[in-house]
Amino acid sequence: MAVVVGNPKAGSRTLRVALALADTLTERLQLASQDRVVVDLAEVGGELFDPDAERVTALLEAVAVSDLIVVASPTFKATYTGILKSFFDRYGANALAAAVAVPLMTGAAPIHALAPEVHLRPLLVELGASVPTRSLYVTEDRFDDLDSVIGGWADKACPRIERAMSAPDSER
Repeated sequence: MAVVVGNPKAGSRTLRVALALADTLTERLQLASQDRVVVDLAEVGGELFDPDAERVTALLEAVAVSDLIVVASPTFKATYTGILKSFFDRYGANALAAAVAVPLMTGAAPIHALAPEVHLRPLLVELGASVPTRSLYVTEDRFDDLDSVIGGWADKACPRIERAMSAPDSER
């Protein structure tokens, strides 16, 4: 599993939410937790526009071979961040075709709850990832109740994610 977080602040609250989601998915889908790759893009932001940046290239490769990818961003101007887009722009067509992806966004208010569906899902689908569930949107007032928020979402999402992950790559 890979977790990619596009918050321009390292160690952000969005990272905390994404890791909580990854923990829930790891537990419910019985995934190996030691195989997790965490990409906090704020830590490599200065290297994203350097095509020779070895650290970014290694992260791109690690994410591309992951069977499950949690992609998280705070809501900026009603969509995901530019740092997240810059990372995913480095991939070629269908680079994530072997992956199942889970879009996650955080925000101040429910007014942007559709942002991950309207903006983040199409980005992941364009890269070939399978997105078998509804996206997850978590408002700041729910950050102290992540077990409940993520658990309720996971009750419905995990069976679909599990089916998608067990399907042959050609059927994703």
